[in-house]
Amino acid sequence: MIVLLTALVLLGALPIIVSTIGFLMVAGHRWRTHYDAVDPELAPRVAVLVPAWNEAPVLEHSVDRMMQLDYPADRLRLVVVDDASTDGTPQLLAEAAQRHPGRVVPLRREQGGQGKAHTLNHGLEVLLAEDWAEAVLITDADVIFRPDAISRMTRHLADPQVGAVTAFIREASEPATWLNRYIGYEYAGAQLAARRAQNVVGAQACLAGGAQLLSRENLQALGGRIDVTTLAEDTVTTLNTQVAGRRVIFDPHAECLAEEPASVTGLWKQRLRWSRGNLQVTRRFHDVFFRPHREHHLGNVWFGLQWYCTMLLPAFMILASLALVVMWLLDSASAWLAFQAYWGISALAFIFSTTFTLLLDGSIARRSWVQAVTFPGLISLGVLCWVLAPGPVETAVSALAGGVGLETGPETRRWFELAVYLWTSLSMLAAWLVYRIDKARPGSWPVAPLLVLVGYGPLLCAITFAAYVAQARGAATTWDKTEKTGKVTLS
Repeated sequence: MIVLLTALVLLGALPIIVSTIGFLMVAGHRWRTHYDAVDPELAPRVAVLVPAWNEAPVLEHSVDRMMQLDYPADRLRLVVVDDASTDGTPQLLAEAAQRHPGRVVPLRREQGGQGKAHTLNHGLEVLLAEDWAEAVLITDADVIFRPDAISRMTRHLADPQVGAVTAFIREASEPATWLNRYIGYEYAGAQLAARRAQNVVGAQACLAGGAQLLSRENLQALGGRIDVTTLAEDTVTTLNTQVAGRRVIFDPHAECLAEEPASVTGLWKQRLRWSRGNLQVTRRFHDVFFRPHREHHLGNVWFGLQWYCTMLLPAFMILASLALVVMWLLDSASAWLAFQAYWGISALAFIFSTTFTLLLDGSIARRSWVQAVTFPGLISLGVLCWVLAPGPVETAVSALAGGVGLETGPETRRWFELAVYLWTSLSMLAAWLVYRIDKARPGSWPVAPLLVLVGYGPLLCAITFAAYVAQARGAATTWDKTEKTGKVTLS
């Protein structure tokens, strides 16, 4: 029984190990960048497709910025599909079309509210009915592209095997809140590291929703429409493109800026939609993973492990915690050894991945280094320090406890160990409580310090667990728009 429980605890470390392998694989990106097959002079006719519902605050700035990109003016059009907006969006688009005749094309759906995918399909139907567009760039109203971003993306289409290209989306809200800085650091690891590793194995998990460049041939092969049956239409497009035998490329040097949620409640709403979408996609494409195929690399073992470890991370955490608690009841010495192994792996992986991510991008390191260090939360950070340096930490704790009149004998230590074992999974419950506080009292002062204490990582895991519950309950599949204010600054 002890051997089995130890195995379950160590299995809980699998997501950490898989993620670390991905960071190590980034070293191979210099040989798998696809730059040897690009044509820097290639400039296909690109239609930038933007779905918009009450987006006047952001379109006011993003339309003119799109028109100023370093791309041939006669080969770039901005097509904005107004999804029955009730604010100043229609008037703003009409004025933009007058300023940029033939380059800004406003479309309108008189009956909206069906969601982003339906809005995109309305635009695609119009675009593909004509032969002008050689590629379509799907983006969001708030996304601001660097002047050379589209050129960096389109150059990959010189390879006829490439069906889609995605870019690095940088969180760039100004002024940035403490949560924006957490998201900025998260995006660096998830894109600059993880998507580079996916380039190495030749399988991409998802085109960034705000930067999906699709060749006309690929769109037509996919039926000329975006999936409307899930909450992750961008992921469905990504996987369908590769299943059909075309490549998806991530270019880390093609960069665009986006505004992300500034509150825990806003983040929860956004990520719950993403997580539910990924669960739906997993069910739909379950027969693709871990099955080698001559047409694509989605069956790659590491890719499949990364996919499922990300999606099932809360289950791994709960499994490890429960196994530690049972071992504590049966054999506390064995539980302590298993705990040291589990958290020791976590500590070393945390140090490595954090350092690696901060070295990838200097601006992110300067902007979010505090969030990088506190990503797991101060409580978990204390546990990591305890595992790496038990002597000094225990001496400090004993001195602190003695200073306030508390005893720290063997029995106290035993119960403290139980609390730490439970924290592995209870951290998600604590993160959920932070969300409930923010939802009940938006903007209240305790939210930020509490999240730093509990951790941004546990918050993401709590959201994924909430997605399990929502799917199990059969909650309605509806699109909840993330509110944007247009506070992105291009610097």
